[in-house]
Amino acid sequence: MNKNIKKPKITIIDDEKDLVETLKSFLEDRNFSVSAAYGGLDGLEVIKKEKPDIVILDVMMPDMDGRDVLVELRKNEDTKKIPIIMLTIRSEPFDIDYGMQLGADAYLPKPYTASALLKHIKTILKK
Repeated sequence: MNKNIKKPKITIIDDEKDLVETLKSFLEDRNFSVSAAYGGLDGLEVIKKEKPDIVILDVMMPDMDGRDVLVELRKNEDTKKIPIIMLTIRSEPFDIDYGMQLGADAYLPKPYTASALLKHIKTILKK
């Protein structure tokens, strides 16, 4: 593999550590560079430092709701254009519509399939 090719950077923000580790391993096996945070506040710090190409964001977290994280990212000049995939158990039509209105680029309800997530990532990276 050519070492000059930049791996796309993904930040995962979710309070479910097992899900984060599984997803991190899955994405790293597919040649992505992955950073993780286990809450919304920590996630905002990781995003500032890492400047990812995509953020995978849960909604329900104890310290800061993912929708609030999304709003903060969209308000900030440095982060407002980072694509965000909401990956959450909140799957009612209202939740999906609200997440998209707040600025999510994709919304994937849990339980999800790895192939569906990868499809969203690849679609976003092609834009």
